[in-house]
Amino acid sequence: MSDPTGPEPEERLPATRPPAEVAPADRFSAPPQTRSVELSPERAAQIVRQSSNARWVGFLAVVIVTLFITILWFYELAPLGIREPRLDAEANSQQVTSVERGYNLYEANCARCHGKDGEGGIGPVLNRQDKLYAHLSVDYLNSIMLAGGRYACGNAGSVMPVWSNEGSPPGPLNYVQVDDVIAFIRAPSNETFTVRDEELFEPKLDPVTDEVQTFNGWVDPEYKPAPGATPYPACWSDEFASSAAPSGAPDASIDPTAQTVSVVASGIQFTTPTISAAADKPFVIEFDNQDANVQHNIEIKDAAGAEVFKGEIFLGVATKPYQVPALAAGTYPFICTVHPNMTGTLTVQ
Repeated sequence: MSDPTGPEPEERLPATRPPAEVAPADRFSAPPQTRSVELSPERAAQIVRQSSNARWVGFLAVVIVTLFITILWFYELAPLGIREPRLDAEANSQQVTSVERGYNLYEANCARCHGKDGEGGIGPVLNRQDKLYAHLSVDYLNSIMLAGGRYACGNAGSVMPVWSNEGSPPGPLNYVQVDDVIAFIRAPSNETFTVRDEELFEPKLDPVTDEVQTFNGWVDPEYKPAPGATPYPACWSDEFASSAAPSGAPDASIDPTAQTVSVVASGIQFTTPTISAAADKPFVIEFDNQDANVQHNIEIKDAAGAEVFKGEIFLGVATKPYQVPALAAGTYPFICTVHPNMTGTLTVQ
């Protein structure tokens, strides 16, 4: 058997190309002047000028950075007492704002029980320096706001509610508002603050004088307790426990023939602030406490401030007679032990 026969395969040759021209060497090389080993005078002078300009730019950059750091240092830290450091000024400004917000919160929520100026009422006094010095600390006030009145005296039936929304049950104030109320209570008395609108926080104007209304804090920065002074009790009602019995004669020994003087307490003040009695004769003070659920009494002092008589503290609404021993002629101030801002004058003649 033989292989099949057929036409021979066509022979193909590579396509012819035109001859390539050799590229000139200058096409791929730097200009002749860059290949020169030596610098021309013009090029050397240009390099010197560029180097000098760079040094000046660096020098100016160092000067600018140095000035910026110096100015920032004086602005932030205010050395040499030239001005108040910026961060301190900002912190003080925020503290003032907190006190002024706390004033509105106190007026809306606390003044009804503790008095507009912290003089007390249904609740205890807050503006006394001996209490503010150590007892009414930030931590203590925070705990009171969180736990309510039961924290102070362990009384589950205390009328002091929980104010913090983190308490149990939660109260109406958040932690910022609690801090503001405490800032107001702890505000220094030597600083003046502005009364502001509750919503717009704009200064309030006095309707009569058209001047901006202001207030001062309660804490006297210069106050120091007397040496050996008894610390204020943790439970505010304990302060008056020793006053359960009056320092004068008991009620059973009231002399029916003695002169009787009437004193009325209403609205956390003595509405009869001036009374008189005969000298060197015992007399009776008929004390009418018209403030419901508020503790009052009458404490008589001499001109030097020493106690000469202290009546029993009792809740209103009630009336109690005080048998006062004979007093020498003179003028005697009297106060409420619970609310020292309640004052009056007894004239003995």
